Amino acid sequence: MSETSSILLEPANNMRLANLCGPMNEHIREIEKRTGVEITHLSNQFQVTGDANITVRVAELLKDLYATTAKETLKAELVHLNLQQMLNDKYSSDMEHATGIVNIRRGAIKGRGEHQREYLSQLNKYDVTFGIGPAGTGKTYLAVASAVQALEQEKVQRLVLVRPAVEAGEKLGFLPGDMAQKVDPYIRPIYDALYEMLGFQQVNKLIENNVIEIAPLAYMRGRSLNESFIILDEAQNTTVEQMKMFLTRFGYGSRVVVTGDITQVDLPRDKKSGLKHAADVLKNIDSIGFTYFDSKDVVRHAMVQKIVEAFEDYNKKTGDR
Repeated sequence: MSETSSILLEPANNMRLANLCGPMNEHIREIEKRTGVEITHLSNQFQVTGDANITVRVAELLKDLYATTAKETLKAELVHLNLQQMLNDKYSSDMEHATGIVNIRRGAIKGRGEHQREYLSQLNKYDVTFGIGPAGTGKTYLAVASAVQALEQEKVQRLVLVRPAVEAGEKLGFLPGDMAQKVDPYIRPIYDALYEMLGFQQVNKLIENNVIEIAPLAYMRGRSLNESFIILDEAQNTTVEQMKMFLTRFGYGSRVVVTGDITQVDLPRDKKSGLKHAADVLKNIDSIGFTYFDSKDVVRHAMVQKIVEAFEDYNKKTGDR
C-alpha cells in the first residue's frame, strides 16, 4: 500500500538543503533508486511517497542526513553508508525477503528450504555475502538471480563475474581467444543462469556493452569497482592473498557475493584456501552474511545428494579435506 510521509527540515537553510540534495539532486535520486520511493520538496518541506513500510524510514533518513549537513558536506559515500544501514534494518523485517523471493522480469525465483531462503535474505541485506557448501545447492544460481534483480532495478550499473582459473593447469595467456573466451570454460555455470534469466541475445548484448564483464581473478588486482554486483565463484580455489585482494576491490554502491565448496579445493596441498581463511577471519563481522549449505540443500538429481553425503561421511571419518 502506498502512502506519503511529510517532514519539515529545520532550521530552513538553503545551503544545507542544497548539501542534502547534492549536485543535480544526485543524493535524492540515489535514495529514490535504492528504495523505490518518490521524494518531492518545496524549500524545507519534503514529501516521501511509496510503500508504507519504507516511507517513514526514508523520512527519518532525510532528517539524519540533514542534521549531518550542519557539520559537513555530504558525499555520495556517506549517503550510501546511511542508506545501506537503513535498508539493512528494513530487510531484516521485510516479509518478501524473509521468505526468500527474487523478482526478475521473467518471473519470481523462490528459495527452496531454510538455507536458500536465508541466503536470499542475506544477498539483499548485506554488501558482502558468502555462500559456502557442496555443488548443487543453488549458491551460484541464486547469486546470479540476485544480481539480475539488482541490475533490472538499477541498483547497480553492471555485473562482474570472477573466477580463479586453477583447474586447467595452464596460464590464461597461453589459451586461445580473447579474454572472455579464455575464461569462458570457468564461468559457464554463471552463463547458463544468465541465459535462463535474461535470454541469450540480451546476455550477449550486455557483454558487448560491458554491462556484464567476465574477468579472471588475477585481473582484479589494482581495480576499484563502484556500483557493481560482483560474483566470485569457485572461491575455494583462491589463495589467502587472492581472497584478501578480491575483497578489497569493491567500492561505493557495490555488492559482493563469494561462493564456493571448501570440500573441493584444487590448490596445491601447501596452499591454504582463501575461502576457508576468510570464513574464519570474517565470521564475527555483523555486516557480512554467511550461509552454510549441506547435502540436504542439494537441488539436483537425488543421486547427487547421495554422492555428496557419501563424501561428507568419508571425510569425517578420515579427516580428509
